[in-house]
Amino acid sequence: MTQVKQIVLIVLDSVGVGALPDAAEYGDAGANTLVHIAEKLGGLQLPNLAQLGLGKIEKIPGVPAVKARGCYGKMRELSKGKDTTTGHWELAGIVLEEPFRTYPEGFPDEVIKAFEKEIGIGILGNIPASGTQIIQDLGKEHMNTGKPIVYTSADSVFQIAAHEEVIPVDRLYEMCKIARKILVGPHAVGRVIARPFIGTPGNFTRTERREDFSLEPSSDTILDLIKRSGLEVMGVGKIEDIFAQRGLTRSNHTVSNMDSVDAVLAYMDLNKTGLIFANLVEFDMTYGHRNNVEGYGAALKDFDRRLPELLSKLSSDSLLIITADHGCDPTHPGTDHTREHVPVLITGDFIKEDYDLGIRGSFADLGATITEILDVPMPKYGNSFAGEILK
Repeated sequence: MTQVKQIVLIVLDSVGVGALPDAAEYGDAGANTLVHIAEKLGGLQLPNLAQLGLGKIEKIPGVPAVKARGCYGKMRELSKGKDTTTGHWELAGIVLEEPFRTYPEGFPDEVIKAFEKEIGIGILGNIPASGTQIIQDLGKEHMNTGKPIVYTSADSVFQIAAHEEVIPVDRLYEMCKIARKILVGPHAVGRVIARPFIGTPGNFTRTERREDFSLEPSSDTILDLIKRSGLEVMGVGKIEDIFAQRGLTRSNHTVSNMDSVDAVLAYMDLNKTGLIFANLVEFDMTYGHRNNVEGYGAALKDFDRRLPELLSKLSSDSLLIITADHGCDPTHPGTDHTREHVPVLITGDFIKEDYDLGIRGSFADLGATITEILDVPMPKYGNSFAGEILK
């Protein structure tokens, strides 16, 4: 369709821009991650994101509505749910008509007994909990008994926490693979997550050796379609986990936001035709879930400072797209994700300037747009807006 050779898609994990119409059904009425952070901090200085149109999507204190260097808008989540897997899968062309199952009362005996039998030891916990709090509450007992800590959240997750000196990380990963095999069919949670930690009672801290074991996507995603067409699909951050290692030609499993930006820049240097797909997890993992408004705001500024590097690397035949997968309003009651619209900012030489995309009906519209621009088969879901944004 065009001469665009490469698309860089960056997901700012949890950077939502206002509650969806059905947010009250999720307990999220009034949530607005970006606006509430800006209000609490007396304004957010994000000059480079402003240049891409961020201030035209929402009235964000400190972010002016200036002429945009590209297209801007926001998107609704059509799938049921508000978790990472659901959001990313929809961006990639899968709309879930039924949400992944959650366990607000903990997992049933049939799951826990099967898991304990397979790992050869009992478990602790089996409750919804904050990951940082539960290791403080149960860490000492875990160290005394050797039993792994199992917990969940408002998301569709089965999380296993273990001290690295009690259960070695490789063994923890094996336990997660065992759980993944059990958690199928009626108990098919979106992700099984390894949560290793270190330290002493009262001073436990989680390490960066977290690993996610996701369900395989239920149908073709844009990753599969682009790879099958002979183009590159380069994942950064936890993209490989979210898509169960499927549809990728290269992957760099970075953990921090800035390392992820570095990895994107390195992949851009390769000048390969196809998609670079990155997730910047720290907004969500480190700040949103911990209600850390100041840290979240600082992380947004850090990304904004790196944005000129990404823009300078764009060649005449490449595009940059910035979006998110859900919200995690750190000012909202609780520590869970919030059901919100997500921003979409698109720039590049082939893209119209200062064009308002409005509110798209599904995250999947973005995936359909990407495949149409790259001239590969389009996914089942999504209405492409390529014709609207290309010069």
